[in-house]
Amino acid sequence: MDRRHFLRALAAGAIGARTLDPADLLAFASEAPPALAAVTGADPARNTSEAIAALGGMSRFVSRGDVVVVKPNISWDRAPELAANTNPDVVATVIRLAYEAGAKTVRVFDNSCNTDRRCYVRSGIADAARAAGAQVSFVEDRNFAPMDLEGEKLREWPVHREVVEADKLINVPVAKHHSLARLTLSMKNLMGLIGGRRNLLHQQIDVNLVDLTAFFRPALNVLDGTRILTAGGPQGGSLDDVKVLDTVAASVDPVAIDAYGAAWFGMSGEDLGYVRVAHERGLGEKALDRLAIVEKRLS
Repeated sequence: MDRRHFLRALAAGAIGARTLDPADLLAFASEAPPALAAVTGADPARNTSEAIAALGGMSRFVSRGDVVVVKPNISWDRAPELAANTNPDVVATVIRLAYEAGAKTVRVFDNSCNTDRRCYVRSGIADAARAAGAQVSFVEDRNFAPMDLEGEKLREWPVHREVVEADKLINVPVAKHHSLARLTLSMKNLMGLIGGRRNLLHQQIDVNLVDLTAFFRPALNVLDGTRILTAGGPQGGSLDDVKVLDTVAASVDPVAIDAYGAAWFGMSGEDLGYVRVAHERGLGEKALDRLAIVEKRLS
């Protein structure tokens, strides 16, 4: 029985757990992509490519003709080695892979905390993204429109129009310490897609981050662990607070990838309130031992 016939038979109820031949189940499971892939090596671009390839390749997430928003962290006026923003090589690789998968347009932007023009340049992301063919733009008030987030706490809020109008959103955060949320990972990175008084989200931040995640639902999350900021976050500024991991992880599941990233800091998903809340609301799996995870170290 091939994968297609297996799925059809399972959907039709022709087979079940008690009637399925174990050999068929094993074959099916071996063909399914893992829930998460993490690759460690000296080259951030290669790590990114290999992690996404392990999930089935970018064509699993991007279709021909898609308009894609790639959302890195470009919040701070910091150089790449300070780990306050996403590594530019990781961002450029995601863009390149999206185009290779057939994307019509790839757009890159972030609602920066420091002056956006300085953040875009000093982070190295603007140049890297443009070199990879992306449309890089600064965020202005006119980009936002009030929308109903239909959240548990967040209702009407200004949202960047281009995210809603895009076919796909790829979330590309950097992993780092955060003074309030403990860590900023994939879910926290989505705050850069909204406007308004974002400081108000710091009240009941765990629920608010889950509301954002449920609204935006990225097609793919690529977590940059090339360098992580272990203290002084989210802005950083000292190399003493930076740890080099040379790792990139990727997953469709924002809960799983945030739980995985937490381990880089000696934590687990249980230590992060937004991970627990997101799991409870059915947005993903926080128990990593329940997931198929591929970890690879490149020579």
